[in-house]
Amino acid sequence: MSMGAYDEEEHERREQKTAAVDVSTDDDRTHYEGKVEYDSGDSAEALLDQFKQIKSSR
Repeated sequence: MSMGAYDEEEHERREQKTAAVDVSTDDDRTHYEGKVEYDSGDSAEALLDQFKQIKSSR
């Protein structure tokens, strides 16, 4: 059989394999508690100025 040739048996084997879904207890969702903090950094104007500088140096 050449590369890329259609193999019906392989197709059926893969179809059966993907049709059987194993659901285990590891699939339970985990509840997270806490908070998220982030630093917004520079203002929008400062970022636009930086962008303009980068574009003008090209």
